[in-house]
Amino acid sequence: MEILQCGNGVDFPKAHDQIKVHYVGKLADGHVFASTRDRNEPYVGILGVGRLIKGWDDVIPKLSLNSKALLTVPPHMAYGSRGFSPVIPPNATLVFEIELLQIN
Repeated sequence: MEILQCGNGVDFPKAHDQIKVHYVGKLADGHVFASTRDRNEPYVGILGVGRLIKGWDDVIPKLSLNSKALLTVPPHMAYGSRGFSPVIPPNATLVFEIELLQIN
């Protein structure tokens, strides 16, 4: 994980918290497969209950509110050998620029 912008340093999400993030997801070759910024609609999810990829569940709790980070997620912490057809091939390493906007 590379921190691109420090957050408030106080508020960190934990398991079962609802989070709101903006993200740009890319394959290792730079191809963008998803972007909440392009849709202008942040993603809302629950941390630590198996609804997010493991890479997010493991790293997002280390980010404080308003942080921006660059995450490189290996296949075994993303979609593994099954991929996520048609946008993510099997065994793909994923790169996310993620901004933590809200914790509930």
